[in-house]
Amino acid sequence: MQPLFPEDTPAPTASQDAELRNAPLATRMRPRSFDEFVGQEHLVATGRALRLAIERDQLGSMILWGPPGTGKTTLAEVISRMTQANLVALSGVSAGIADLRTSAADARKARTVGRRTILFIDEIHRFNKAQQDAVLPHVESGLLTLIGATTENPSFEVNHALLSRSRVYRLEPLTDEQVATLIRRALDDPERGLGMFHVKLDPDALGHLLGQAGGDARIALNTLELAAQAAPVNDAGQRHITLSLIEEVAQRRALHYDKSGDQHYDMASALIKSIRGSDPDAAVYWLARMLEAGEDPLFVARRLVILASEDVGLADPMALSVAIAAQQAAHFVGMPEGFFPLTEAALYLARAPKSNSAKSAYHAAREEIERSGDLPVPLHLRNAATGLMKGMGYGRGYRYAHDFPGHVVEQQHLPDAIANTRFYQSSGQGAEAIPDD
Repeated sequence: MQPLFPEDTPAPTASQDAELRNAPLATRMRPRSFDEFVGQEHLVATGRALRLAIERDQLGSMILWGPPGTGKTTLAEVISRMTQANLVALSGVSAGIADLRTSAADARKARTVGRRTILFIDEIHRFNKAQQDAVLPHVESGLLTLIGATTENPSFEVNHALLSRSRVYRLEPLTDEQVATLIRRALDDPERGLGMFHVKLDPDALGHLLGQAGGDARIALNTLELAAQAAPVNDAGQRHITLSLIEEVAQRRALHYDKSGDQHYDMASALIKSIRGSDPDAAVYWLARMLEAGEDPLFVARRLVILASEDVGLADPMALSVAIAAQQAAHFVGMPEGFFPLTEAALYLARAPKSNSAKSAYHAAREEIERSGDLPVPLHLRNAATGLMKGMGYGRGYRYAHDFPGHVVEQQHLPDAIANTRFYQSSGQGAEAIPDD
């Protein structure tokens, strides 16, 4: 394995030291080796494929995909140290093609002295197609080893050509115990952490901090730093962080949500499947997660209207009326009170009997149309609007249903070629149940 800190790595300058001292706690406490790295054991534990590739200096380009605060940037920095590579960091938000050209030119110079260059692009999903295409030739030639970091599904956000030349590694949210380990480390570290401030963190304050962080180490550490700065100093020079202080500093958790990204679609899917599964508790939970994170209430309302027909359907014909009423009420009232009608509709749909017979019937009819094509309408069902049409047999033999007992008549209504085909099958649920008589 290559040494972690190669001898020819320049020592930090005074300005770099000052920059680090003034950086947020999460940046100062960023692990510098796998010994300090917390979480992602499925990727970097001893003997894992990625860890072995790094240790053997056989690294290829990769995309690190995971939620914020799970170690994507940290992993890129650890890799650059262990492989003795130059690390060039760009932001997908602010960098452009000119920055990529400069990085490639610097990499060519570094290669003449035997140094490899890792190009780290944070939020690579923010790069447009042209920018991603500009990276591709340098990755193919081996001039740059790409490490892209993204919170979005790379299958949708990264060009196929670039994706095919990279390994995708999925990073998972940190567990509460893992975040707690990082917090305790920050409290004890006198150089990079808060050790010099002699901070005491109450157990209930730690629990609340972990709950607010939601597996995001960056949120946890930076909230801890704010609380330490705001904590009163006693006569012994100690700072005491209580639950009330953490609550005051944290205020309200910033929920991870992107209204056009994975969280949007994943939570919408969870909401629909919870209602379909007749689980009212899960239904209201996912509804609240979406609305509290800022989701458009009318998007939720549209999904409920669709579900009312697709999954409840004829088992409870009132479901569609309830969903439509909720959509209109939410639109009329707006947020925040708009959650009332949406919650009522979600709970109603979750508790309602379920039937997908309407969906199944339509799909069956569509498949038949694709198979048999444009079958002619039977003559007796055609409207004889003119004398000529009547003379050609239009409407001849049609039996008017209201002239028969029960207003039901036995009559062929499908084209001749599929006269006996059945598309609708009752689910037997709720209002769709077939009476015994």
